[in-house]
Amino acid sequence: MGKRQTIHIPGVEHNAPIPYGARVGNIIYSSAIQGINADTGELSDDVYEQARQCFRNMLTFLQYAGATSDDVVRLTCFLSDLKDRPALNEPWLSLFPDPDDRPARHTSKYDPPPGGMKVQIEVIAVVDN
Repeated sequence: MGKRQTIHIPGVEHNAPIPYGARVGNIIYSSAIQGINADTGELSDDVYEQARQCFRNMLTFLQYAGATSDDVVRLTCFLSDLKDRPALNEPWLSLFPDPDDRPARHTSKYDPPPGGMKVQIEVIAVVDN
């Protein structure tokens, strides 16, 4: 087995032949984290619900990778419409309420895949070995 640990999350697998993320040593990178409900496999039409599910899936990913939200150093967010930024801020502020203890974050507009996806996030975390 190589030094890379591939991470898969039940219920939110990618359609492409890629894992949900990977860990090498103490560094963890996700692939695109979608707003799919892992329990039902459904994608809501509501961007706020998609954003909440993205953060829920991110926390599950971090757990599978051996990390927590305290280990997050950067979050990259992708919105199909930048006017939907408040949908990201709701779970962001809930998870990181202290303005002096938040990871870096960047949000960009993107052209989502077909099927109604309005938001995706990617996370980078560093853990103690």
